[in-house]
Amino acid sequence: MAATNGSANVAADSRFDPTFTQHVIEATGPKTTPRMRQVMGSLIRHIHDFARENELTIDEWMAGVEMINWAGKMSDEKRNEGQLMCDVIGLESLVDEITFKRAAETTDAATASAILGPFFRHDAPILENESTIVHDVDDGEITYMHGKVLDSVTKKPVAGAWIDVWQASTNGLYEQQDNDQVEHNLRGKFKTDENGHYGFYCLRPTPYPIPFDGPAGKLLQLLDRHPYRPAHIHLIVQREGYKPVTTQIFDRKDPYLKDDSVFAVKDSLIVDFTPLKGNSKATLELDYPIHLAPQGESH
Repeated sequence: MAATNGSANVAADSRFDPTFTQHVIEATGPKTTPRMRQVMGSLIRHIHDFARENELTIDEWMAGVEMINWAGKMSDEKRNEGQLMCDVIGLESLVDEITFKRAAETTDAATASAILGPFFRHDAPILENESTIVHDVDDGEITYMHGKVLDSVTKKPVAGAWIDVWQASTNGLYEQQDNDQVEHNLRGKFKTDENGHYGFYCLRPTPYPIPFDGPAGKLLQLLDRHPYRPAHIHLIVQREGYKPVTTQIFDRKDPYLKDDSVFAVKDSLIVDFTPLKGNSKATLELDYPIHLAPQGESH
């Protein structure tokens, strides 16, 4: 009962009431916004077709409901399990690709985007350039990450841009997952100077498994998939007058680049960590320029 000729034919060709889905869609009221009407109408049609195509049982439907409820109960200001479930089925990465492709249709594309992930915090501490986000970690490779934020059109430096950075520790855990880490370990916010420069000390990232104790982990087990993410550092870069960039950068030497459990790797986000000489604070360096597109750029 495959949906090969469009969703309308799935309903019409099935053994089930061919008018039911349209009846549900047409129940939408006249004050609904056009976008809400479009998105929800499409969602209802696709999810009804999915149920018919697979002849979904009551037990299977309820198992899905219970998994969604489980994700909600586990989510708080430190962890977003619903988002993690979207990640493991590739939905957030797909939405990110759609957003990035639209932005890339501008004449001068900004730095590529990547998914936010479930461990972002809004209250990261504001730090001075050349300071460190590493606290009480003695088994990692300290890296001096620096670069310039540039206007993607003029190529001129962007002063006053905020760079929000966060990463997991060497044990594979973000600080809000690990009571042994100090609060806000391995995260901070930096502001570019008049030359567009930013710089801070962080860890060379290491691969880690996404949390396996919730519905996202359960789903991976049911699908016989591994939970590992390639080594990466999260960034959000924003400045008034520019489109913000949410992204991740990935270590070229990581073994999971081609098999990321949340499908977030893009070739343009793969970077090289190089040896650093003459700096007593770090053994590695990452020079990473970031390009922001002006808000006025159209598709």
